[in-house]
Amino acid sequence: MLNRFDDYPVHQSGQPLLHVATASLNAYDRYFFNGYRLDDGLMFGAALGVYPNRGVIHAGLSVLVDGEQVSTLASGRAPLDRTRTRVGPLRVDVLEPLRVLRVRCRPNDGPLSADLVFRARTAAVEEPRFVSEQDGRTVLDYTRVTQFGSWEGWIDIDGRRIDVDSTVLGCRDRSWGVRPIGERAGRGAPSREAPQFFWLWAPLNFNGCGVLFDVNEFGDGRRWHGFGAIVPQLLDGLGLGDTDEEFAAGIDPDLLEAARDAAEDALVAPPIVMRGSQYVIDWEPGTRRSAMASIILEPYGGIDTHIIRLEPVATFQMSGLGYGHPEWGHGCWRGENETVSWRWRSDEVDPQKSASIHVQQLVVARWGDQRGVGVLEQLVIGNHDPTGLAGLFDGSP
Repeated sequence: MLNRFDDYPVHQSGQPLLHVATASLNAYDRYFFNGYRLDDGLMFGAALGVYPNRGVIHAGLSVLVDGEQVSTLASGRAPLDRTRTRVGPLRVDVLEPLRVLRVRCRPNDGPLSADLVFRARTAAVEEPRFVSEQDGRTVLDYTRVTQFGSWEGWIDIDGRRIDVDSTVLGCRDRSWGVRPIGERAGRGAPSREAPQFFWLWAPLNFNGCGVLFDVNEFGDGRRWHGFGAIVPQLLDGLGLGDTDEEFAAGIDPDLLEAARDAAEDALVAPPIVMRGSQYVIDWEPGTRRSAMASIILEPYGGIDTHIIRLEPVATFQMSGLGYGHPEWGHGCWRGENETVSWRWRSDEVDPQKSASIHVQQLVVARWGDQRGVGVLEQLVIGNHDPTGLAGLFDGSP
């Protein structure tokens, strides 16, 4: 079956673009966004994923404010036209690839609606490929891109309008490949290994740059994925925009196009990738989330190590977007076009329940004299000897 993008020279195989390169039911292609503002403790997340071999599309918007988290999720049959990135009241639009995206939740039976535009502050950064195997079977094999930005628009909760301006910072990621999704039935023989997963992700916004850190480790501390980078902020426009008619008047179109291409290249500042990265984390007693953490970035060339201290301010439950949710997990079939909303108080969450383990903490980031803001995402399942965690979901002693 053909897609309109089959008319472009972008094919990676002899098949039309709708053909998924892997037969795995765990194939996925997903958008994720977050935004936050320290002044009033506002934090929100949004996600939209397509699970082509399961025929499912899933999306969610979740907002944390005044100690309450409110969510709307939608799920349905995946459209054959992959540019239709919408389901139920939720949609994501790419207004300018790798620069400007729009997230909307139209008014519905739930308490939440929104219209938000994400504008890039940095270039998009391709992280090292994520690959993990168990018992000779590929469990994870995917690529992820992270980008820092700011937001504009509004959020409405129960008729209360929250204005969002460029002081609301955040990031987004795009990832695609294979990872565990969907219903757990029919997965064959269980693994010989006890369930275990250790993941930290810290995208941090500072004046003039973003800092990106992530790590995956086995239970004994052996690392199977890690990345650290400082990502310079994009330069301001150089007067070559499509609407700059005064500049464009009388210039040869070919020269103007070449100038715009050169300006676009100049605006993309490459990330400064670290030689190594480390972390220190102190768990909040009885939980698997941090009371305090630091990341340590080790540049090439013998330059001084960067140490960034992370101080948690609030905790956002990723289950509010479907991550790890027992009923509305990503890729699960809920029906042709279903929408659900729910809300809860943050201080009423049991931190040792399986659906509560995956969190993003809003953090103040202190890097020498600089003060930034970002998140520390944490998902730790099973043992992790270096940080003292034991059991499946047991909190830190």
